[in-house]
This record gives sequence, C-alpha cells and structure tokens, in this order.
Amino acid sequence: MTVQTVGIIGAGQMGNGIAHVFALAGYDVLMTDISQEAMDKALALIDRNLERQVGRGKVDPDAKKAAMARIRTTLRLADLGQTDLVIEAATERETVKQAIFEDLVPHLKPHTILTSNTSSISITRLASRTDRPEKFMGFHFMNPVPVMQLVELIRGIATDEPTYKTLHAVVEKLGKTAASAEDFPAFIVNRILMPMINEAVYTLYEGVGNVRSIDESMKLGANHPMGPLELADFIGLDTCLAIMNVLHDGLADTKYRPCPLLTKYVEAGWLGRKTGRGFYDYRGETPVPTR
Repeated sequence: MTVQTVGIIGAGQMGNGIAHVFALAGYDVLMTDISQEAMDKALALIDRNLERQVGRGKVDPDAKKAAMARIRTTLRLADLGQTDLVIEAATERETVKQAIFEDLVPHLKPHTILTSNTSSISITRLASRTDRPEKFMGFHFMNPVPVMQLVELIRGIATDEPTYKTLHAVVEKLGKTAASAEDFPAFIVNRILMPMINEAVYTLYEGVGNVRSIDESMKLGANHPMGPLELADFIGLDTCLAIMNVLHDGLADTKYRPCPLLTKYVEAGWLGRKTGRGFYDYRGETPVPTR
C-alpha cells in the first residue's frame, strides 16, 4: 500500500506535532478539529517550531516553506475520507474516539488505513467499531513529536501484515524508529512510565518528599532529564489519570490504582502546563511548586 496523503484528527499538542513531521517528510496533510481557531493556533505553532528548527540548522528554509504549503485544514471530518492514512489524535477518551471513527467510516476510500494515536486504549476494541479492523492499527507518537524518535506500532487482533508493513515504512520515511507492541493496556512506554509517575505522586501524597525534592532526586539520582512530576505536568495530568485508569481497569491489579492526589488535581482543573497550574504553577516568570 502506498501512502501519499494523511488525514489528522485533532490539532492539539499531538495532532499538530504529527502534522509537522509528516509535512516535513513530504506527505500532503489534511488536519481537522472542532474549531477553526484551534487549527489556526496549530498552524501558527507548527510555523514557530519549524522556524526554530531552521534557526538550529536542522531544517532548510525552503524545506520549511514547502512543509507549511503541504498542510491544509478543514472543519469537515468527512473530507479526511479521501486520504490514504488517517491518524486520530483526539482526547484520550474511548467514547470520543469511537464516535469519531463511526462518523468517518462511511466516507473512507476502500484502501484507507485507520490509526489511533492512543497511548493506552485497546486497539482491537477501537477497530471493532469500524468496517476495516484488518486495516486498523495503533500509531503512538511520543510528545513532543518533532523531537522524540520513537513510534509505537500496535496491532489489533485483526490487523493484517500489509497494514503493519505499510506503517513501518511510513515511520522509516519520517526518520523515526518503530517499536512493535502487543495490544495490552498502555502498550510499552506508558505501561512502564505511568506507574512511575503515579508512584511519584504517591510519594508526594504521603509526605515522603515535596515536589522539588522528588523531581531533583530523580534528575540527579537516576539521571532523568526531567523529574516525574514535571513530566506529568508536561504530558497533562488528565492524560496521566486516564492512562492509570485504563491500566487499573484493564489489568485488575491494585498496583495500578491512581493516586488520590492525582485525581484531586484533575478535579481541580490543575492539569499541568496547558492550564497554567499542576504540580507546578506556571503563571509567573518561573515555575513554582504547588506543594
């Protein structure tokens, strides 16, 4: 199967990063979201991020111009039906993703491959809500997409070999590295990463250390580039909680129980960088721990 055109559902943090790397790799990109404002913000961010790469000598100015010209936007989900590959990058809620696929399926070309950028939800279950489970896969990019090299490829129970090989070739063309993961809750990266973040929140919750001491301990004691609480803020605390709930529900093991403090922060709307406050307060000149 040949992929030339790519449809991206969602212009948020992940969606605009995916559009960025696909356009830079020579693919024609059609991106959709629920509002024109969201797409305009995404295009402006892609332009800034590409300009940053130009400034660092990683992207040629002409390549940046060509990449921006390859990205188009639409408010009509149905328009994505004419693309060769669709990547769903909406919010990490299964009901939302299912509704998107059900609305999109009637408009798809017969050969179009469907994928989800989900970081935790069952690919087999999502695929079952479409007319092409054999052409459905998990296509999990890491954040920030233009920087991170890994892409998790997750097959559902019905995914066929040509679909897998096609997406593996796409990852190579993007200049990234593919890791194959089985369709179990949270796959590989988040199966390991999220319990660590959750345990860091428990360490805070139980008073073993404060925000700064926990993050500094992991940066200086384990050589992590970013502390787990700072990383949680970067990912989004609502996303962290959603993944922990998927792990807890899907594996029925108490070790995956979300920390009550994580739940409390999400209930307060303190979701991290995107809302200006999480384990750190980002509303001033420098981030300040909230505990």
